[in-house]
Amino acid sequence: MQQVTLLFIGTTEIVFILFVVVMLFGADKIPDIARGLGKGMRMLRDASNDIKTEITKSAEANGLDTGVTKDVQDELNKVKDDLEDFTGSVRRKL
Repeated sequence: MQQVTLLFIGTTEIVFILFVVVMLFGADKIPDIARGLGKGMRMLRDASNDIKTEITKSAEANGLDTGVTKDVQDELNKVKDDLEDFTGSVRRKL
């Protein structure tokens, strides 16, 4: 049987971490914590999108090749999708 690993953490470690979080904060505080994490991730995503937009605009204004930024954008999208998959699985478990 193959165990699922996510960010170098196995299933049993994730369950243990969730157990510790419930013991420390209580079940009634977990939705507030998850909401705060979601807002923080949204702010981070919005800030990174703003930075990418500004970099692209200034590169195009200066006549630089923006083909490299497409590759970087693709990699960032992959990381974003992986992060959203992870947060979705955490939300389902809560």
